[in-house]
Amino acid sequence: MIDFWLAAGLLLLVALSFLLIPVLRSRRAQLEEDRTALNVALYQERVAELQVQQAEGVLDAAQMDAGRAEAARELLADTEGVAAPRVSRLGKPAPLLAAILVPVLGLGLYLHFGASDKVELTREFSQAPQSMEEMTQRLERAVAAQPDSAEALYFLGRTYMTQDRPGDAAKVFERTVNLAGRQPELLGQWAQAQYFADGKKWSDKVQALTDEALKADPKEVTSLGLLGIAAFEGQRYQEAIDYWNRLLEQLPPEDQSRVALQGGIARASEKLVASGGKVAEAPTAKPAALLKVRVDLAAELKTKVQPGDSVFIFARATSGPPAPLAAKRLTVADLPATVELGDGDAMMPQLKLSNFPEVQLVARISRAGQPTAGEWIGRSQPLASSTTAPQQLTIDSPDK
Repeated sequence: MIDFWLAAGLLLLVALSFLLIPVLRSRRAQLEEDRTALNVALYQERVAELQVQQAEGVLDAAQMDAGRAEAARELLADTEGVAAPRVSRLGKPAPLLAAILVPVLGLGLYLHFGASDKVELTREFSQAPQSMEEMTQRLERAVAAQPDSAEALYFLGRTYMTQDRPGDAAKVFERTVNLAGRQPELLGQWAQAQYFADGKKWSDKVQALTDEALKADPKEVTSLGLLGIAAFEGQRYQEAIDYWNRLLEQLPPEDQSRVALQGGIARASEKLVASGGKVAEAPTAKPAALLKVRVDLAAELKTKVQPGDSVFIFARATSGPPAPLAAKRLTVADLPATVELGDGDAMMPQLKLSNFPEVQLVARISRAGQPTAGEWIGRSQPLASSTTAPQQLTIDSPDK
């Protein structure tokens, strides 16, 4: 922020210089006026001396006229080039008062209507955070600066969950739902946060949220996991196995949570067999989604970007959470480039392309390195997440 305030200070100095010009001019005019008055006084004194000499008989009339003419020529020479005094309608105090009020009022108006907090956030987000606490603080300031940003609220809620703050996360997810609508993923996240905030006790509220989420999207992974827990605790072991198997299908092979989930399925199976039941066979897993897209830059924008500008390429659900489902990061220097976005590129294990029937491809150029805001953007038409044909995406529009 130092360079910003230095630039603002320089602009204020330029404005003050224009305001103080009348004051400086009035001082120069006063000096010229004082010099003229002195010359006139000297002239009058010289004429008085000549008159005394004439009265004493030292000078005759001709000499008197010659002396008076000489004194007049000297006065004219001394005052030649002096501009006529300017009369200011505002007076001298007005420019000085304006010079004081302009920076004070300018600073006050900027602090009230300006966006210094957003300028600072842009600078901060251009650099990687050093700790989770620092990231949380940045997100909290981003939410304070943009309280209507569902995306900022969503990421803040996720961060709270990683810091074991489910009560705060539940409140944030509730705000996110109120802003972005009752989307299945948001309802699932809210239900999960509420469950942990209530001390891992199942409630009617959590049940209602998960039911609503799965009614809108039967593959909503957070709700599947929670309902599996509820079924296991209620000794409905086959239901728990079914929920967790459906969840297992959504997780990539390298996901560490698969081990714990498979352990839960094994325990539920043991209890089901011990009670005299039989484990039903799990359904066949659905193939993973993979989109191939070629990203290029419109010709008219090539002179407006820099080679080091970040390029974020991602897919997001047309009807779902605001967070990207899969993303890649390049630079302008890499364009044109062909990238693949698939379930393995999921930003979060529970958000995969194959979980959503329809997605949109987006490419954004951000000089500040922010994936959520930039200068230029390109968007595709909605397409099925199961699409296998290569897609073309051109960055050609201002990012608004």
